[in-house]
Amino acid sequence: MSTLPERANQTTAEHPWPVRLLSMKIADYVDKMSGLWVEGQVVQLNRRPGAGLVFLTLRDPDVDMSLSVTLPTQILDRMPSPLSDGARVVVQAKPTFWTKRGTLQLEGRQVRAVGVGELLARLEHLKRVLAAEGLFAAERKRPLPFLPRRVGLVCGRASQAEHDVVQNALRRWPATEFEIRRVAVQGSGAVAEVSEAVRELDALREVDVIVIARGGGSVEDLLPFSNEALVRVVSDCFTPVVSAIGHHEDTPLLDHVADWRASTPTDAGRRVVPDLAEQQEIVAAALARLERGVRSYVERERRGLATLRSRPVLARPVTLVEQRRAELDRLLDKATHRVAGSVHRDRARVSGLAGRLRALSPLGTLERGYAVVQHRDGSVVTDREDVQPDELLRVRVTDGDFGVRVLG
Repeated sequence: MSTLPERANQTTAEHPWPVRLLSMKIADYVDKMSGLWVEGQVVQLNRRPGAGLVFLTLRDPDVDMSLSVTLPTQILDRMPSPLSDGARVVVQAKPTFWTKRGTLQLEGRQVRAVGVGELLARLEHLKRVLAAEGLFAAERKRPLPFLPRRVGLVCGRASQAEHDVVQNALRRWPATEFEIRRVAVQGSGAVAEVSEAVRELDALREVDVIVIARGGGSVEDLLPFSNEALVRVVSDCFTPVVSAIGHHEDTPLLDHVADWRASTPTDAGRRVVPDLAEQQEIVAAALARLERGVRSYVERERRGLATLRSRPVLARPVTLVEQRRAELDRLLDKATHRVAGSVHRDRARVSGLAGRLRALSPLGTLERGYAVVQHRDGSVVTDREDVQPDELLRVRVTDGDFGVRVLG
């Protein structure tokens, strides 16, 4: 029979450790660990009557991780107040490994409840850290939509907070639509369930605003809404978030990172949607102002039109035409007179020129008994030497002409 490897790094596929040896090795390693103090939240407490041990599960409030713890019954009996699910505690314990099941657990030796004062101090420290990162900065706050298409609501199962948000929103705007996620808002699973619900609603495009609502409670009850993991989930949302946790005096860290803090779930229902009656009054007032403005404008234009129509040119529209017609007639008469005078003057001038022309014309001379003798070619005979015997000449008198023949 071959010898088993001594150390883990000496194992191979041909020489592996059996499960029992690995469990023993882990148990030996864990057994060498010193006792320690560990903090967590009690999520399951199992105490059987007459049993000497109490079994509980200790969970990390920020992540989904837990360990089993065993405690002697007398340790719980010595606590000032009974231990219950959801309590924050610190436990002094020794880690042990149970080889038969291969599980790690803690053997508790002392247990102390984390006081409210200590919790508040831790929250104040976490608040300063997150504020220094800028998660609470005013410039990160997004305005809420005037009228969301759908309101996302994260609330407890069968809770009064759901009723307050929904009823007050519907009272203000009856057509409001909701996308509701009912989750645990107290206890060990609250942080994980609320965070997952917020992520789901943030991924829905029709959800325009997310309301996280819970009724009042003790500091311990409201601790999930001051959890760093949940605060960071809300800070990463693209959708505006309204925090409506507890009453006015309750201020979990969620209030600081949310885009709007409502003092109560009832206040959140009033804030996420407008008041229909109020908007109707605003619209009615705007319509009344618009009507008054239109009436005033029409009346002002009517008065202006009446003023224009009262002018003579508009009171009797043909006046302008008649004025232009009279002016045109005057100009036409003036032009006619000028043309007639010019024609008369030119006619007298032509008559004078005609008289002068007649006086100088050969016809005038002919009328006085003179005649014009012309050769056959039309030239005028001016000298007796110009004619030849037996030549036929043309004699022109006042009322015509006739031919003559030269005899000698």
